[in-house]
Amino acid sequence: MLTSPSSEVKPACSEIAVSSPESTLAKPAVSTYLSPWLLGVCYPLGYYGVLPFYFNHVEVTGQEYLPTNGPVILAPTHRSRWDAILVPYAAGRWVTGRDLRFMVSANEIKGVQGWFIDRMGGFGVNPDHPTIATLRYGVEVLQRGETLVIFPEGGIFKDGQVHALKPGMARLALQAELSKPGLGIKIVPITMRYNPLTPHWRSDVKVAIGSPLAVSDYATGAIKPCASRLTTDLEAAMQALG
Repeated sequence: MLTSPSSEVKPACSEIAVSSPESTLAKPAVSTYLSPWLLGVCYPLGYYGVLPFYFNHVEVTGQEYLPTNGPVILAPTHRSRWDAILVPYAAGRWVTGRDLRFMVSANEIKGVQGWFIDRMGGFGVNPDHPTIATLRYGVEVLQRGETLVIFPEGGIFKDGQVHALKPGMARLALQAELSKPGLGIKIVPITMRYNPLTPHWRSDVKVAIGSPLAVSDYATGAIKPCASRLTTDLEAAMQALG
């Protein structure tokens, strides 16, 4: 897990567990593979086939808030397995010109589903006991200026409410921001709302994208209290999206 600071406020740079991309990129313990042919098939298939076939109406708002360069964390609510298709539809390469990396629960990386997740940029993490290698890889993705998708609630909730966010995402973002001066990570709040709450054939879905939070605004001291403040503000931004 990420190291936690002592109660004494130290200079921010002294709290970095992942200090530089060079030391970790040489022999990554975790990796993903973006399959060009699979991405080339799945985007049009999802956009023109699967989603309009299954859903009655898909509405996306706030795409103007999506950064088109620099490191980004997309932070959606998690309401259904359909979310993994809708996030790329709303914020992926056909909108921003960027492919997405997904941090998903390790138990999702199994069988045929796991094969697809791996080749679509996903990598597994144990949400209760994340390994240093997995968290380091998440930091590396951001250090390279890519887009990382993390569901900060930590599970699927079908009651339509924004649930308390796990602190791990904010800590990872701060670790990455502080490991490379001027990195400029943005966290984009996103809410997924299905009607009815449990989606089924010909349901409606609304994807609302909010204004990004700049992680550098929170990198002002010890990671634990800074991460708590960032988590609180992100949760409030997600709740405001409805």
